[in-house]
Amino acid sequence: MGKVVLVTGASGVVGRAAALAYAREGAAVLVAGRDTAKLDEVVKLAEENGGRASAFPVDLTRSTEIAAMVEAAVSRYGGLDVALNSAGIFGTVAPLADYDEDIWDDVVATNLKGVFLSMKHEIAHMRAHGGGTIVNVSSNLGAHWRLAGASAYVASKAAVSHLTRTAARDHIADGVRINAISPGPIDSPMSMRPGETIDDRDERMRGALPIGRVATPDEIAAAALWLSSPESSFVVGADHVIDGGATA
Repeated sequence: MGKVVLVTGASGVVGRAAALAYAREGAAVLVAGRDTAKLDEVVKLAEENGGRASAFPVDLTRSTEIAAMVEAAVSRYGGLDVALNSAGIFGTVAPLADYDEDIWDDVVATNLKGVFLSMKHEIAHMRAHGGGTIVNVSSNLGAHWRLAGASAYVASKAAVSHLTRTAARDHIADGVRINAISPGPIDSPMSMRPGETIDDRDERMRGALPIGRVATPDEIAAAALWLSSPESSFVVGADHVIDGGATA
């Protein structure tokens, strides 16, 4: 690949898998997020496999920190070609009338404002330096499906899907190509219900998903890599649903 890649939410399962995949393809990767220990682990794994990576702790609800994050990618590696915005949190499960306002604010600030601010600063650099590619991680629990009790998560992810389309139309003339991926259930703690074992989860998914299983993080990362590559050069403003047929 030979590109400079920024991955937000790199301490999460999708961001981690994607960061390692980009590194394996020869990219220099800046991994960003709140959990410094997990970011350092991703860097270590990337380097052990011959890749180049470095960590940047960041609060993705703060514009000044995001601007510094983009600048760090540029100063450390000489530019910014690709950004994967994968940071996100789930919040809680409760009927809307009982949903805690502070949790709502936190989920929307992280999942939606964080993507808006990340794109704002990523695009500013890319359009001034010949273009680039951005992939946002949304969810099939948004513009494509619903989950009772998850109003903040569903609303924020639906907004990310539509924000992606709008930004793509705004900036394709600047040479910045923007798309989204909307995963379904992934092999991660987020796919587990309280008190559920992995076997319980897998049995539930065999009945809930046409494909009969959850996705691996590497399967989602592969889609992100494709959308970041020249092979997808005519794909603009798409929201690729990767959910084993759940919304088919």
